[in-house]
Amino acid sequence: MTSLIERLSPEARTAPESGIVEVFNAGRDRKDLIPLWAGEGDLPTPEFIRAAAKASLDRGETFYTYQRGIPQLREALAAYHQDLYGKPFSPERFYVTGSGMQSIQLAVQAVAGAGREVIVPTPSWPNISAAIEIHGARSVSVPMREEDDGWRLAIEDVEAAITPQTTALFLNSPCNPTGWVASEDLLKAFLDLARKHDLWIIADEIYALFYYGEGERSPSFYDIAEEDDRIIFVNSMSKNWAMTGWRVGWISAPPELGQVFENLIQYSTSGVPSFSQWGAVAALTKGRTFLREQVARARKGRDCVLKGLQGLNRVKVLPPDGAFYLFFSIEGVTDTRNFALDLVRQTGVGLAPGTAFGKGGEHHLRLCYARREDHLEEAVRRISTWIPEI
Repeated sequence: MTSLIERLSPEARTAPESGIVEVFNAGRDRKDLIPLWAGEGDLPTPEFIRAAAKASLDRGETFYTYQRGIPQLREALAAYHQDLYGKPFSPERFYVTGSGMQSIQLAVQAVAGAGREVIVPTPSWPNISAAIEIHGARSVSVPMREEDDGWRLAIEDVEAAITPQTTALFLNSPCNPTGWVASEDLLKAFLDLARKHDLWIIADEIYALFYYGEGERSPSFYDIAEEDDRIIFVNSMSKNWAMTGWRVGWISAPPELGQVFENLIQYSTSGVPSFSQWGAVAALTKGRTFLREQVARARKGRDCVLKGLQGLNRVKVLPPDGAFYLFFSIEGVTDTRNFALDLVRQTGVGLAPGTAFGKGGEHHLRLCYARREDHLEEAVRRISTWIPEI
């Protein structure tokens, strides 16, 4: 007799279990838990953002709303980008989604499908490749090269992976999980490659402000792209404004794609709740000080865990240039999945195993340092005490 699972679509049946969530489930009930596995900090959403959402609820804004997003939020997104990138942006190029994850799904849905391929440099956030595969396309991994001074993406490796079935290149910079940041020269080479082969680029620059080089943000495709370049930007309110649970994201793309994205939103979520969007408006228009505090806090967290882990003989760790993760390896640890499960069960420290992040990351562990300093210090203490025992 055919099982129920066998009657599902191949894409649903083969969707991978999240290696991050597996560790989360193994340790979530510990009272002494220090959860550093997920990409979020420990601060709740600021009061001024919550107040804006409450005011919207008090106005009775609980009905269906604009598929592309309320006009006030699209205008706020345009103003935010203009301030950040020093050039004008039309509100017509912004489409509000139900999370950064949905932004990725809709971007993939728009440019790929059955029999097509999307190239993804790895290690990468596992949801990227999963989103591609769920939509029937194939995620083609291009492993980055880990060198003595950091990670490197070789443009020749990307070009070698292009086939007649390739329709898009995906680039996440600053990168989750490695903290690698693409230089402007590399972004130009990546864009030239896409132009040469007539490909789309899906650009994930969600961590742009969590950048530890010169300037207030990382290099961006916005700095070099022309109006007619085939680039879809995916982003989210989650990281910058401590809004991971709100599930509000956006797509930035040429206005001529507006009806397409409106349709895709309509046939998936039918729009984002008005009160959530009003919270996002407050974040974008009143959140500059909080943003600076978030980045400064992440920088302190980065310095804290680097100082602690660099002093351990078996640990290899390189300073990340962006995002808020440390991606490190431990001499003698090859099975990071079981290491992470044992670590959280025995010490209460939750890390994400490198096996979750694709080719090139298998022997690493990811630690999110967007947390209070005493928690990070205690996590490093527990790790340093436990490692000699294994």
